[in-house]
Amino acid sequence: MNQNVTTTTTKGAILGLVLIMISLVIYFMKLEDPAIQWVPNVILVIGIILSISQHGKQIDYNSTFGNYFSHGFKIAALVTIIMIVYLVIFMYIFPEFKDKAIDLAKKQMEDRKNMSQDQMDKAIDMTRKFFTLFLVLGTLVWYLILGAIGALIGAAITKKNPATYQEEHINQIGS
Repeated sequence: MNQNVTTTTTKGAILGLVLIMISLVIYFMKLEDPAIQWVPNVILVIGIILSISQHGKQIDYNSTFGNYFSHGFKIAALVTIIMIVYLVIFMYIFPEFKDKAIDLAKKQMEDRKNMSQDQMDKAIDMTRKFFTLFLVLGTLVWYLILGAIGALIGAAITKKNPATYQEEHINQIGS
């Protein structure tokens, strides 16, 4: 097949932009239903699976599980970077985002009733102080975990053609 192979950078950028658009729609339409909050996560996993499947098709399935996984995880890594940059910028453009998140955390602590008022105050103060760090680290870990899950599923279900797999394709991890 003489088809151009779409790079991981292109796929990651497109998927990242789609997730940003969905995030903005959810925020501005004030869709606070917990089920709606999962939509970007599901789209990330499905997007990675479909990207790996498309990659397999573009290369006539001449690859291995490891190469497919690597392809998907590179996409996840780029999407993670894009989402971290987006969230930090978003937080500074819309400072009420931080306040809403802290208010939600406080309400959840009050609902659990397993902390004293002093403990809750200290936890809220610490959250307020390190909010950006928590946001970045949480996004980093969460998106990479979801990306790894998507890459594992995509690599597992994408057809592999080891009978025609040739020595020249072994080092295709960079594609």
